[in-house]
Amino acid sequence: MRIPGRNHGFTLLELILVMFIVVLAVGAISVNIGHGNVSVKLKTVARDIASALRYARGQALMTRQPVWVEFNLAKNEYRISGRDKNYEFSDQIDVSMTIAEESFDQQGSGRIQFYPDGSSSGGRIDLEWEGFLQRIDINWLNGKVSITDVAE
Repeated sequence: MRIPGRNHGFTLLELILVMFIVVLAVGAISVNIGHGNVSVKLKTVARDIASALRYARGQALMTRQPVWVEFNLAKNEYRISGRDKNYEFSDQIDVSMTIAEESFDQQGSGRIQFYPDGSSSGGRIDLEWEGFLQRIDINWLNGKVSITDVAE
């Protein structure tokens, strides 16, 4: 029911207030989406590296020959023995490796070796980007590769 003589609409102040709230909400959402994007990209790189390591293990089992994956920490790239391609990832990702000392060379590259019986030289690769951390563990006994999302 309408009251005679009264206009039923929104005031300019009410409209400005609603628009201000919408702008704040969109701004907060866009900041969170940007951070989520870094997390997703880091997880993708970790999955790609884990996939390369699993491939190398499979090749060692199939060919009955040792196969290694070499990481160039200075250039943020890796390659698999027997292949010519280098796989690069973002320079913004900090990479650290925990492997046997003899698996590092003078140029700052480290290797993880897989053997024909399924075992490996083992190790750990940590990938960090803007506070997000992905850890790839390589079991030395059975060569299994696992990824862990580490909260800092």
